[in-house]
Amino acid sequence: MTTEDKSLIPSERIERSILFIRGQKVILDRDLAELYGVQTMVLNQAVKRNKDRFPEDFMFQLNREEMKNWISQFVISNSSLKMGLRKPPYAFTEHGVVMLSSVLKSKRAIHVNIAITRAFIQMRQLLASQTGLMRKIVEMEKKYDRQFIVVFDAIKKLMAPPKAPKKKLIGFARC
Repeated sequence: MTTEDKSLIPSERIERSILFIRGQKVILDRDLAELYGVQTMVLNQAVKRNKDRFPEDFMFQLNREEMKNWISQFVISNSSLKMGLRKPPYAFTEHGVVMLSSVLKSKRAIHVNIAITRAFIQMRQLLASQTGLMRKIVEMEKKYDRQFIVVFDAIKKLMAPPKAPKKKLIGFARC
């Protein structure tokens, strides 16, 4: 990664924008617009001019239920009218984000797309490694014998929070 890519957008900022909706990793149009440094309306107009580049597996619009869930996750108390949301946002999958590079032609768009693609790849690798680790743990649990049970029990006891000491009573004790 070049220093220009690193300074443009921190990967943590991109990772915070990635949501799981309909079982897919997506970034909403408003977050993409912010990353690209354009207004959401400008981004959506560019996409509408190139509709045939964005099939449903590249981009979809949130339904009412998904929008309610999205709003509640961010504890937004204002109604959608006060927030300025006239319609549900569009969600772009990883493929949709890649396709945006052919629609948005600025140098910033190129660097942002590279950074976003790297963030998606990093998340995919992380999920794959966690799945592999879980599989290994399950296999180990099937194989361990009585000696390991004692070890695992000891580890669990060490990891348990300490018990609060008994408080001494002040005053007279009842018999």
